[in-house]
Amino acid sequence: MTTKHFLTLKSMTPQELQYLLRRGIELKNMQKAGEIYQPLQNKTLAMIFEKASTRTRISFEVGMTQLGGHALFLSPRDTQLGRGEPIEDSARVISSMVDGIMVRTFEHSIVETMAEYSTVPIINALTDDFHPCQLLADMQTYYEHRGSIQGKTVVWVGDGNNMCQSYINAAQLYDFKLRISCPKGFEPRDDLMAMAKDRVEIVRDPMDAAQGADLIVTDVWASMGQEDEQRLRKQALSHYRVTKDIMDQADKDAVFMHCLPAHRGEEVMAEVIDGKQSVVWDEAENRLHSQKALLEYLMVK
Repeated sequence: MTTKHFLTLKSMTPQELQYLLRRGIELKNMQKAGEIYQPLQNKTLAMIFEKASTRTRISFEVGMTQLGGHALFLSPRDTQLGRGEPIEDSARVISSMVDGIMVRTFEHSIVETMAEYSTVPIINALTDDFHPCQLLADMQTYYEHRGSIQGKTVVWVGDGNNMCQSYINAAQLYDFKLRISCPKGFEPRDDLMAMAKDRVEIVRDPMDAAQGADLIVTDVWASMGQEDEQRLRKQALSHYRVTKDIMDQADKDAVFMHCLPAHRGEEVMAEVIDGKQSVVWDEAENRLHSQKALLEYLMVK
């Protein structure tokens, strides 16, 4: 039987993603009602962190606990990966002892190689190219607040980074239109744009891009590993912050999302992220519930 991995949203079919969305909501309701549900008893998730995170560690660790399993945190200091052991060897060894492996790292090729040599599911918890787990939470959050995102218009404001690229995949799989508002030189990958050209476009002016939008999303200007570029990025992206004026261009029922952490006054103004249209706190909490649905789907045999 082929091992199922979650490396990008395209690891799943649209039908599977809709199942995960509904299941995430069910598991959230069960947890809120105090129902004990532990299908992952005696199962262990290895969590490999080459990039630090607040939401990713807490959501996966708590998720495994709530589902009756155990999460094992591994930093670069805790494994031979940090000392140069081949990824292939680490994947073989770690997967022989655990039931799933979550990886948060830099090059996307690392999770691809681990998936090739692992005998258990590999979950991409962020690479430089994609952040599919965040999209599971975002899509669940939109559904909870506004219903189906199918046929809606989403606007991405800022750098064409891993989050933006996962939104390109999402536009195809969840069937919505995506406008990307970014400066020249900050576009997402050409191959991804070409594959989604029927539903994704670049609109340079964020005020134009926001016209009639149903969801506006942004992210920090300098992601982890780009700190040295912070000054240049701040200059290049200074016209790409989400302001109240931009939100006013969107549909009256539009919502705002941000994967966090946020820098108020840079990529988003405080009055937006802390305002009535912001759903970022539900979005952050839904990392827990959407990933529980993913863990159950991948690890319950």
